[in-house]
Amino acid sequence: MKTPKVLEGFPASGIRKMAQLSTKYKDVIFLAFGEPDFDTPAHVKEAAKKALDENLTHYSSNIGAIEFREAVVEKYKREMGLEIKPENVIGTIGGMESLFLAFLSNFNPGDEVLVTDPYYSNYLTQLHVIGLKPVLVPLYEKNQFRLQAEDVEKAVTPKTRALVLNSPCNPTGGVIDYDTMSKIVKVVREHDLMVISDEVYESILYDGAMHVSPAQFPEIRNNVIIVNSLSKTYAMTGWRIGYAVASEEVINNMCCLQQAVTDCIPTFIQHAAAEALTGSQEATLDMLKQYTCRRDIVVDGLNEIPGISCSKTAGAFYAFPNISALGKTSEEFAIDLLDKEQVVTVPGSYFGKMGEGFIRISFATSEDNLKEAVRRIGRYVEKYCTVNA
Repeated sequence: MKTPKVLEGFPASGIRKMAQLSTKYKDVIFLAFGEPDFDTPAHVKEAAKKALDENLTHYSSNIGAIEFREAVVEKYKREMGLEIKPENVIGTIGGMESLFLAFLSNFNPGDEVLVTDPYYSNYLTQLHVIGLKPVLVPLYEKNQFRLQAEDVEKAVTPKTRALVLNSPCNPTGGVIDYDTMSKIVKVVREHDLMVISDEVYESILYDGAMHVSPAQFPEIRNNVIIVNSLSKTYAMTGWRIGYAVASEEVINNMCCLQQAVTDCIPTFIQHAAAEALTGSQEATLDMLKQYTCRRDIVVDGLNEIPGISCSKTAGAFYAFPNISALGKTSEEFAIDLLDKEQVVTVPGSYFGKMGEGFIRISFATSEDNLKEAVRRIGRYVEKYCTVNA
């Protein structure tokens, strides 16, 4: 059978590559996946059980159950002061489907889409499938990995149709502040770009950092598609529940394609998601406290290792330490660290050219695991690396 054209040059996941390599080892500390190790809050699970008992197991509308969409409306009014309607919301199978529908329903093959580098690797996967051209815009450690408006301006061409934003950012943990976002918004408005704003880590912030959405700027609001998910904030990765917020025209277009992709998302899961969004937030606040402690263990511990420097993560649950002084590429370092010490990280180069010289560490695991991981990394550097001046 001949390989389908869409699979030619398909950008395979480097994270999955590291996961597969790790299966050959015992006593592994796995710091590669972006998945909370917490269980879904009890009240959310109870809402799902109740929905099942009430036989909410039939199709919902393509756009999503009204109860779920109203919960999203309430969330954005409460947290951002945004006045939206249920017609501005579509429920999807995780944030991934929202991204896919956003790309597929708004652009044509050959259109250019600006993507920050380092990037979440599935952006490039989806753009490849649809036939859109990614144009990479660099993020720099000296700017706390915040996208700069002047770098966006340099990347714009007559074929540019959209900008993908991800704040808080996977893999860097960078967070775009208000002043920086306002400058980016000016570029977006000048060139009439669409903005796909991936906000799945919006609630995981540290040291007083604030989440800023481009949708908070009225002058470009109709050009913004917010992509969000309950996976990270509510530890609901396996539930596969997400949503998009945009203008009615954009949502209607996405809804048309929803019929051909999944038809709708499970009704009882939508009711559980509504409870997550509108019910008690105590469990999510507790998760954040634990993430903060975990971040400090990792960042402070890594900064004590000669040759490694690590910026204080501002958002999400990743550390992105600089290992460029150790004389190895990020891939060489990560694979050899796995082989010698059984610690699974992800090479920064797997997230783009600008990720070279870094590794990504997920601290969504126990404090004991993280302390042992830092100890092993320190031992590895001492035994197998030469620190360059």
